[in-house]
Amino acid sequence: MSDLVVAAPDGCALHHCVVRPTGRGPWPTVLIRTPYDRRTLLGEAAGWAAHGFACVVGDVRGRFGSSGEFQPYLHEETDGAAVLDAVRDLPFCDGRVVLAGASYGAHCAVRTALARPGAVAGVLAAVPALGRGETVRECGGAARLACRAGWWSEHGGRRVPRPARPVRLDALPVTGILDAPGWPALWTAPARDPALWSRLPGIGTPLLAVGGTADPFAAATAALARAWGGPARLLLGPWGHRLDADAPGAALGGARIGAVYACWARAVLDGAATGRGELVAAGPDGRWADPDAGLRVELGGGAFTADPDDPFPSRPRGTDLRIDDARRDRLLLSTPPLPGGELRGPVGITLHVGLSAPHADWFARLSLPGPGGRHEIATAVLRHRVAPIAVRLTTPPAGAVVPSGGRLVLEVAGHHFPAHARNPHTGADAASAVELRPDRRTVLAAVLDLPLSPTGRGTVAPARIAEEIAR
Repeated sequence: MSDLVVAAPDGCALHHCVVRPTGRGPWPTVLIRTPYDRRTLLGEAAGWAAHGFACVVGDVRGRFGSSGEFQPYLHEETDGAAVLDAVRDLPFCDGRVVLAGASYGAHCAVRTALARPGAVAGVLAAVPALGRGETVRECGGAARLACRAGWWSEHGGRRVPRPARPVRLDALPVTGILDAPGWPALWTAPARDPALWSRLPGIGTPLLAVGGTADPFAAATAALARAWGGPARLLLGPWGHRLDADAPGAALGGARIGAVYACWARAVLDGAATGRGELVAAGPDGRWADPDAGLRVELGGGAFTADPDDPFPSRPRGTDLRIDDARRDRLLLSTPPLPGGELRGPVGITLHVGLSAPHADWFARLSLPGPGGRHEIATAVLRHRVAPIAVRLTTPPAGAVVPSGGRLVLEVAGHHFPAHARNPHTGADAASAVELRPDRRTVLAAVLDLPLSPTGRGTVAPARIAEEIAR
């Protein structure tokens, strides 16, 4: 291992570690930039080296070894371009660079590719947290709270993380619950940064977008792959934000995710990764997304009161949702018995509603009963500012096996706290509100559009998942 220091355009010193394969180079090179300490990724760098890639891992500006001030998401395009230019000129690099990163690091990779699209061999973006607005606002407009407060409390304005501190998530206004630099401005960021999303269709570089069906950024992962202009593969496994690090039994085809990465990167260098496709894995095997799959199920309706003073609670994945069966502040609907199959992709949910507050949130949680209880498959959220007659929600891509005769359960609520900030029902934004009002909701009928494929259709042999991703 050796060290590398690159000067940013304004003179900030950006520090990196370099891990090279044994033998003589030059080699293709993987560049990873992270705010979470480059030294924690030396194991990943060694994995790349074992597959014949040099790997450069660096701290972003203002974090750990790099100088400057850490202002999340602000400097990664210009800094990334400077580091990429320096890496391509190093004697051990053969000129072919793959950009890689997870979470914030995926943002770094994508931004660097936007800055130097012709200088990049491929981009690997895992569980991408693509910007301030993208991390705090759902695609449907609702505001994430618990995960953002936790992240900014730990990392905001800090060179090194500080120990987690308790945060009063129920305090008002939301913009005042933290003193971390950048916290108030986070809530005014656009849900999608046009400087990023408007430029993605123009990129011709191959992309591998990797996420988990239980990851909060699953929808953004799929949106990134679909907006990308070049060859793009989307891989969604049965994982959360740490992918298979927390689920070693969910390795795909017996291979850990790093082996899939290396197979794809080698295919990129060989000019073989030219296709597009979406692979959803509900277990250790995988299925190609089935555009012809679909089952429409019509459900009944009901009424409930959404009260932000006692909001309907969010639950961690894996919780037996029967814990909320006694609550009356949500609608609980069940499908008739369904044919056996596999959910692979987003679930569409249409609610035909009566009058509600002009400014309200709708949350829909889909779950599957089983021997161990009833567990979440996917959650959809939508914020509206005009009282609708129909509310249309779309979940992030789901992956689940539905047994023959099984029933799905749909819960509809007006809050999902503390995962999401409470809507006050006053017209004020959830971030600045100080007054809360209850709201009576009426659902006349609900319709589910399920991407339900017959079991086995589109199956990828477990031993060939990595190869299929690299096609």
